[in-house]
Amino acid sequence: MENAEVARLFREMAELLEIEGANAFRVRAYRNAARVVEEHAEPVASLVEGDGRRLQELPGIGADLAGKIEEIVRTGSLAALSEVRRKAPKGAVELMRVPGIGPSRARTLAGTLGIRSVAGLARAAKAGKIRALPGFGAASERKILAELGARTAGERRISRAVAAQYGESVLEYLRAFEGVTRADIAGSFRRGRETVGDLDILVECADGQAVSDRFVAFPEVREVLAHGATRASVVLRSGLQIDLRVLDAKSYGAGLYYFTGSKAHNIAVRRLGQKRGLKLNEYGVFRGTRQIAGAREQDVFRAVGLPWIPPELREDRGEIEAALHHGLPDLVTLDDIRGDLQMHSTDSDGRGSLEEMAETAEAMGYAYIAVTDHGPMMRMVRGLDDAGFRRQRKKIDRLNAKLRKLTVLAGAEVDIHPDGTLDLTDDTLAGLDIVFVALHARLDLAPEKQTERVLRALTHPHVDVFAHPTGRLINGRRGAQVDFDRVVKAAVDHGVMLEVDAQPERLDLDDTAVRSAIGLGATIVIDTDAHSPNELRFMRWGVDQARRGWAEKKNVANTRPLSRFLKLLHASR
Repeated sequence: MENAEVARLFREMAELLEIEGANAFRVRAYRNAARVVEEHAEPVASLVEGDGRRLQELPGIGADLAGKIEEIVRTGSLAALSEVRRKAPKGAVELMRVPGIGPSRARTLAGTLGIRSVAGLARAAKAGKIRALPGFGAASERKILAELGARTAGERRISRAVAAQYGESVLEYLRAFEGVTRADIAGSFRRGRETVGDLDILVECADGQAVSDRFVAFPEVREVLAHGATRASVVLRSGLQIDLRVLDAKSYGAGLYYFTGSKAHNIAVRRLGQKRGLKLNEYGVFRGTRQIAGAREQDVFRAVGLPWIPPELREDRGEIEAALHHGLPDLVTLDDIRGDLQMHSTDSDGRGSLEEMAETAEAMGYAYIAVTDHGPMMRMVRGLDDAGFRRQRKKIDRLNAKLRKLTVLAGAEVDIHPDGTLDLTDDTLAGLDIVFVALHARLDLAPEKQTERVLRALTHPHVDVFAHPTGRLINGRRGAQVDFDRVVKAAVDHGVMLEVDAQPERLDLDDTAVRSAIGLGATIVIDTDAHSPNELRFMRWGVDQARRGWAEKKNVANTRPLSRFLKLLHASR
């Protein structure tokens, strides 16, 4: 039982209780528990033993929630959730996935109009049925149609970070099987896509039927779709489909290349092979009937005259031309990161104290971090006012006096008001080591106004970083619409860096924006926006996103040692 599965059931419970109109504290307890479980570094299933007291050591997990975690781990389900599902209007949870539709509106749409799906919502909105409902109106109907128009097929995919919990667990399970010599996750997951539709797992094993039998016996399997000696397919309890393909040693590299994709990249490489009289498929590279490559992925590329191309670049976006002309980027790696520049503590909405965040970062080998709690505009998350930041600065100074290997920078994540002014006084901003600015409200401003709002903020002399620049939430909400080139050019002109936020639900900037920004001369920072010590592990997702944007070590500010990073900050000011 993966942490992600326990968290999924708790989130569904919170959503259904919210639709039901249950006590807000009860809803919040389930939602907080979901996040605590999901971000926990070890499987919570390993804590289920004895009287469950180890579970109760997790933040916010009391005896009742600990008992429910144990029930999920032992039975794969939650009786209380089944009861709430029975009473809830069908389809209401799905409707809440649409921005602007909260629990009350979802209950009305499902209960009054009988809407059971997003497709049904679209039909009702186009027919003008929603505007007549109490609390909606024509403007709400237009906004719903606009949100639905912005949805893509990709939004039905799941977060790569969530898929990793399931996929990497299956991978470990298969690698432990006698006879398995290699096993990898391929597909869009390996290419670092921010979401995945399903997972492809490749295994090298002489006894294909035996490893296939083991695969379909994985404890989380809900349904077996196919079961053979060379391929199998299952659906997990979470709804995630995983496909297995078994290959022999001489074809494993070719299979890994083929099933990693993307389709467009593979077609382009196949054309190169055809010009050389070669045929490429998942079993190898062939000249006529003779296999000339396939055991290793590198050999497949070499056969068509290319160096190995990192999976993150395989989207047919110029990587083949770059490879042919020795122009592939030397992509940034997780080991290059020297510090994490955005995180939150218990002084604001974080779940770790300054000391706990610093201790974890130091154990991870970082040389520096920045604590960037929210400002006063974010009242709902206990944002600090000017006096609060001054008090925190003194606490950070005392903490730095105790630390031996890590330096903690005093920072803030400051909201940009709709008119472009900032949420803290200039005196407070001047006293901070690093200042992030961000959009958290009024993301629906017209592009011209939104652009002017951002441009005014970026010209402020104390601003260092533009945090999660669009404010999007993957599968949740569209980001702010701005003239991106103008924003990037202003950032470059004023020495402001652009953030790649590694939170799996953000990953903002996205990969194409990263590449565009770097092309315009921008410097980026990759950080976790962590709200607990465990979330500092999210850095891997941000690095992968930057790699998809062709980012090199030189493009990322927090790959620098502290002294060089501080010079960069001082130069911008």
